[in-house]
Amino acid sequence: MTGFDRWARSAAMLALAAAALLSACASRPLPNSAPVVVLAPSPTQAPRPAPAPPAAASAAARNGAARDPSPAATAMPVRPAPPVVLVPLPEPAVPAAVAAHFPEPAVTFATPAFQPGRTAFTSNEELGAIVHVLERNAPIGEHAGGIAVLPLGTSQGGVPIEALAFTRAPDVVVAAPGVAGAASRRPTVVIVAAQHGDEPAGTEALIVVAQELAAGRLASVLDKVDVVLLPRANPDGAAVFVRGATDGTDINRDHLLLQTPEARAIAELLVQLAPLVVLDLHEYPVGGAFTARFGGVQRFDALLQYATTANMAPFVTKAAEEWFRQPLVASLRGAGLSSDWYATVAADSAEPRLTMGSIGPQVGRNAAGLRNAVSLLVETRGGGLGRIDLKRRVQAQVVAVTSVLASAAKHADDLAKVRQFVDREVAAMACQGQVVVEAAPTPSEYAYSTIDIGSGEVRRLTVAWDSALQLRTLKSRPRPCGYWLAASEGDAVRRLRLLGVEVQQLEEIGELRGEGYRLVAREPIPGDDATHAGASRRLHVQMQPALLDLPAGSFYISLEQPLAHLAVAALEPEAPASFAANGLIADVAAEARILLRPAMRMTAVP
Repeated sequence: MTGFDRWARSAAMLALAAAALLSACASRPLPNSAPVVVLAPSPTQAPRPAPAPPAAASAAARNGAARDPSPAATAMPVRPAPPVVLVPLPEPAVPAAVAAHFPEPAVTFATPAFQPGRTAFTSNEELGAIVHVLERNAPIGEHAGGIAVLPLGTSQGGVPIEALAFTRAPDVVVAAPGVAGAASRRPTVVIVAAQHGDEPAGTEALIVVAQELAAGRLASVLDKVDVVLLPRANPDGAAVFVRGATDGTDINRDHLLLQTPEARAIAELLVQLAPLVVLDLHEYPVGGAFTARFGGVQRFDALLQYATTANMAPFVTKAAEEWFRQPLVASLRGAGLSSDWYATVAADSAEPRLTMGSIGPQVGRNAAGLRNAVSLLVETRGGGLGRIDLKRRVQAQVVAVTSVLASAAKHADDLAKVRQFVDREVAAMACQGQVVVEAAPTPSEYAYSTIDIGSGEVRRLTVAWDSALQLRTLKSRPRPCGYWLAASEGDAVRRLRLLGVEVQQLEEIGELRGEGYRLVAREPIPGDDATHAGASRRLHVQMQPALLDLPAGSFYISLEQPLAHLAVAALEPEAPASFAANGLIADVAAEARILLRPAMRMTAVP
């Protein structure tokens, strides 16, 4: 029995009687949220065994007795971490007129990065020691719950990737992934930081939040939800202060292909826990291309966004906006911190234009949204600043995290009902209606604040703006019942299973009405939407209606499942981030759309 199987038995007591409320959920608007009270911070490609989540350590273990290693912990050897490299950080000059807009907050943080005289951030070794000490010193008591380190594997450089889980419900049993499992487990919030190794504020903030949770100062949150923190998703990049993983991959563009162990670690966490809320912490670059195009620097402490990709469930988006983003804006404002929508300079535009980030399903926040979770992004001002304004950046992250946790606790029951409804609704859409294959943001205008570098004056510019809040459909097709993959596509099947998508294998030959694909043309996709720099390509295909012979041993991916839209993003060849577009499926003839529910015998692929 893995650690996931041991996570707290009392979740059954919190199981929701949501079935009777599904129809109401479909017809009534989500209630407005009151402002959240923010708690101030105090002074290889194959699947791996499941990691061990929080657990409820026994009384003996909490008192210092040796713990038996879990099967997950022993099944995967962990290579020794390489010696930490403390990279000297540049201290760029920030004009005094700009710096005046970002005064240092009167707070104290007890992380290694804030030790007197420190010139670097918390190292991988220091972070590992902190999470294990917090687990070892978990409070004891009837309602204390548990703190556990979740081993998620190792990075490309051999550094352990570890999450830290907090629960007030010891010994909960977690069911298998899926609708029934998600409904029976305790509501969970997963927070990920430092997918980019040169964005350190999120890691420091999650150390602070972990300290708050361990000290019981967020007890009201743990009364309602479990919290899982992944403070550093890219330890190799953080060790040398670079954006990408060891092989250069942008991990935040790898949440569909799952080429890297770092992205697979995050996917495993989301598959096993089916969190209702996912929060991704980043830092946006200051100046640079923005200053070159707009003649100033960004005004904001934090830029906010939620999942915006094709085929998102409207109820999930509505919950993200009303229950989370609006209270988050109020929380930041109450702490004296400024915010706006997340936006980046559009690199493919000759005119000065801002775009609300990538809408691709391979991006972390969007992939989590296609899991029907409320998926949020917080980007604090920090890229290129080194340690400048670090305390304010971390403070903004801490305020954001505590606001999201408070909102999740406040709406835990309703979130579970929405999730149940959406999971079932997505599965029920198979074989009917349309599915979006490719979409684009909507061109518009927006008033955006900048700071003049010379005078420090705040200027409000009307800028060209690509809005991701309303997507334009570029290509859609009738939604199939599912997809067929040839027996040769075992690697694609393994990736789908790592995503949590259900796959079945045909036990006998069959014949079904469907549509095959014929490749017409391919072209490269430059820039930010490439999963691997320069590796993505856009395919153009022609549909070929046919009566398909399906041999035994080939695979069927039904869309009658909650993760149907992840399957669509992966398996429609013309979707920009699809398996075929990225070469994981070499020949589009090895896949097809199935238009009738198959009746032949099949077995689930583990």
